[in-house]
Amino acid sequence: MIITVLRLLLQFIVLMGIQVVILNNVRLGAFINPFLYVLFLLSLPVNTPKLLLLPLAFFTGLIADMFQNTPGMHASACLLLVYCRPSWLSILAPREGYEPDMTPGLRSMGLGWYIAYAGGLIFMHHFLLFFLEIFRLSEIGSTLARIGLSSCVTLSLVTIAQFLSFNPKNN
Repeated sequence: MIITVLRLLLQFIVLMGIQVVILNNVRLGAFINPFLYVLFLLSLPVNTPKLLLLPLAFFTGLIADMFQNTPGMHASACLLLVYCRPSWLSILAPREGYEPDMTPGLRSMGLGWYIAYAGGLIFMHHFLLFFLEIFRLSEIGSTLARIGLSSCVTLSLVTIAQFLSFNPKNN
């Protein structure tokens, strides 16, 4: 239990550091904004109670908001992500169910399942984030392009990070 908490704390610090120091300062065009920090929320164990998920998401989003000067936007998008996460996990659940302390990832569920899991939640996160940022429907085309492109780039980064932390010798 303590090892899991320390691993998650270290993961939070590293991912938020990469987001703040590197990804917030790299411009990939007008339509692409990768948010690697969502990997922290995606990597929480399956049986994490909602009463813990919601404050963790709010705190994670609030930290991102502080460094990007977007008051409340990342916090609300992160809250949506973890609010939808249990339902999304139940939709994608294997027939035999999940192990009690399983962490969703490539190691535990495979690439196809992980792309469906992370892709759906990242899309929900980005959808709310970018529509809150624009807050008008007159630019719906460019907003949908930003959502799609940013979701694809974020999903790619999250999957690459999963591959880098994937160690087949531990299976």
